[in-house]
Amino acid sequence: MGKKRLIWQLYPPYLLLIVICLAAITWYAAGSLRSFHLEQVDRDLRAKAILIANRIPETFSENPESIDALCKLLGAEISTRITVILPNGKVIGDSEKDPAQMEFHGDRAEIKVAYEGNTGYSTRYSRTLLKQMRYVAIPLMKDGKAVAVVRTSLPVLPILQALRGVYGKVAFSGLIIAAAAAILSLIISRKISRPLIQMERGAERFARGELDHRLPIPDSEEVGKLALAMNQMAAELASKIRTITRQRNEQEALLSSMVEGVLAVDNDENVIHLNAAAAGLLGVDASVTGRSIQEVVRNIELQQLIRQVLQTRSLVTNELTLNLDEEKILDVHGTLLQGAQDQAIGAVVVMHDVTRLRRLEKIRRDFVANVSHELKTPITVIGGYAETLVNGSVDTDDERRHFLEVIWKQAYRLNNIVDDLLALSKIESEAGTDQIALEECAVQAVVQAAVQTCEASAARKEIAVEVECGEEISCRLNPPLVEQALVNLIGNAIKYSDEKTTVAIEAVKTDNEINIRVKDQGPGIASEHLPRLFERFYRVDRARSRSQGGTGLGLAIVKHIALAHGGSVTVESTLGQGSTFTLHFPAA
Repeated sequence: MGKKRLIWQLYPPYLLLIVICLAAITWYAAGSLRSFHLEQVDRDLRAKAILIANRIPETFSENPESIDALCKLLGAEISTRITVILPNGKVIGDSEKDPAQMEFHGDRAEIKVAYEGNTGYSTRYSRTLLKQMRYVAIPLMKDGKAVAVVRTSLPVLPILQALRGVYGKVAFSGLIIAAAAAILSLIISRKISRPLIQMERGAERFARGELDHRLPIPDSEEVGKLALAMNQMAAELASKIRTITRQRNEQEALLSSMVEGVLAVDNDENVIHLNAAAAGLLGVDASVTGRSIQEVVRNIELQQLIRQVLQTRSLVTNELTLNLDEEKILDVHGTLLQGAQDQAIGAVVVMHDVTRLRRLEKIRRDFVANVSHELKTPITVIGGYAETLVNGSVDTDDERRHFLEVIWKQAYRLNNIVDDLLALSKIESEAGTDQIALEECAVQAVVQAAVQTCEASAARKEIAVEVECGEEISCRLNPPLVEQALVNLIGNAIKYSDEKTTVAIEAVKTDNEINIRVKDQGPGIASEHLPRLFERFYRVDRARSRSQGGTGLGLAIVKHIALAHGGSVTVESTLGQGSTFTLHFPAA
């Protein structure tokens, strides 16, 4: 059942109360008027009866015909029926009928009372006149004894008609009063309900968050205090919400700006918070709040760590490996999440992505191992051959010359390794600073200079070097460094290509960058080697690389030269179909 508005709870009871009161007053007034009117009629009839009784002579019994004539005369004058009855019930005079034709009247109620010496009143239907009549009878006393009864009467219908007129006026007045009272009640009900409706609407606005709205203060003390209290409540709520919102925004900004991933779960292992960094690390959507950690993250090690934190209520650390699109290594710290009363409400996990750090550590270990191996090989050869010469184990000049050539080649190779390491170190230290001078120059000139440097080695293998580069292509470069990078790439292309093949060099300008491609027709590189191809001392085929005289640092130098220019280097290769190395430089 729907709830009624306050005005319809106040107005109908007020209106009903007014109607009841008016009806009661009207009924009482009508009854009082009727009683008053009948009493007035009775008094008039009694007065007329007394006057008539005073005019009846004491010797009326001797001449009863005169009494009938008197009744008819006086009845016509006062418009009232007059009847005189003897104690034996016989009518001797009547203003309306012939007494001789009238029936016995001794049994009439008003006449019986009059015979007893009192005034009798009665209302009944007159069989003589065939109408409802009001009778008043008084005794005619002689020597203390009723010798006759004088009765006066009037028809009741005119009396009732007069009363009905009065009743109509009373009812009409009552209706007017009721209408006025109804309007006044409606006004009063609206006046009472209007402040409450305003407070209701104000409360709805408060509920919608419009806490700056203020309720008007009514004249009523009680309702005014309520409105004032609601305004104070809204002001306090607005202040508290602003404080909570500010704190939440600060917390959200802090968590969002953190590089570390933060994951919070409750005691049932359901996610209650997840910042953007954690969502990115775990490869999930940030809107997973309320779901279980087993459903969100399919990693048994992380689930076990959270369970261990909730069970032991202590700090737990571990290093986890996630196999998503690519392998991620996370350093994870889990601790208990406590509420305002220091009660345990869940666990919070902070995750650091150490994938790059671990990769760098691996690269460092590989670099140390590779550089040790690369340096140890020529040093060992030089030491061994020198020791043989020192011990005099070589007898002929040809053998001595051979040993000295080996020592010289290994020393030259060792010197090249050291030179490349120094060059790489210099490029890395200058990258990102203003120490590398860049100038606007034609790319074609730099490419041609690199090709000229490699012409001799290309001629030995009868390899054709084809260059396609427009004269209009220019870029901000450090020509010596870019030439060195191109020499390394062209030299490798020549070195690993078969005789009588072609090495193609192409420079292309796009909207955002300048691309210089070096394409060979060599054996190609397997896909598993491509990600690590530009690492220091990384070799696809170690034996062949060393036999070709390489130091293992050429591609690393190319990579860092490209990075020093704000660009990059990429490689595309298929086994048996050659390789394409591309230098990418910013166009502007």
